Amino acid sequence: MLKRWAVRPFPSLLARLPSQCAVCRAWPSEPVCDACVARFAPPVPRCTTCALPLAPGSTQCGDCLRNPPPLDACLAACAYVWPWPQCIAEFKFRGDPGRAAPLATLLRSAPWVEPALEAADFVLPMPLAPARLRERGFNQAHELARRLDPARCDPGLLLRSRETAPQSGLDRGERLRGLRGAFALDPLRAEQLRGRRLVLVDDVMTTGASLHAAGQVLRAGGAAHITAIVLARTDRPG
Repeated sequence: MLKRWAVRPFPSLLARLPSQCAVCRAWPSEPVCDACVARFAPPVPRCTTCALPLAPGSTQCGDCLRNPPPLDACLAACAYVWPWPQCIAEFKFRGDPGRAAPLATLLRSAPWVEPALEAADFVLPMPLAPARLRERGFNQAHELARRLDPARCDPGLLLRSRETAPQSGLDRGERLRGLRGAFALDPLRAEQLRGRRLVLVDDVMTTGASLHAAGQVLRAGGAAHITAIVLARTDRPG
């Protein structure tokens, strides 16, 4: 009988194999082909701290100027419009963590994401509540984060401390109230964040309430700089 390792392709060989575009299904292709990135995820001016689209020449939206968020920067790879909702739904809800690789490639290609990752001390995925994790079998943010930077990805520093009610259908204020106390730092490692630069990773940003609640905990823990990077951003704050 062949040993298990003997029938597996070597990683270096897998890296050279052609792949299919996750969007247009072109073959052979990059995981997300350049044509689909150019067509469906073009760079657009966005608020530097909440990633909402802005008029050219602007850097921050009025709401962030009036109420500075706990994030120093927020970057989004694309708008949450077709074809990305379908791709993300297949990734999150249909048990297909293999889609994390092409989606992470898309995220890494967004402007300023690469420099943010290079400057980070820790790359932290947004944690899932235990019940949601059992339901899905994996944390989509962790799958993205570990493909973006496996060496600095650390899923154990930021924790989900309690369950929360479903967020869909709630406005931003209701979401923020429901998320109070929902995140915490590992008490045995919290000191490691003091003075550090962090990248916080999530898949979809709607109102920003979850990212802001997590950012407040990280800021209270002494983080020096927090950049949130998300795969897709709704074009309205909700």
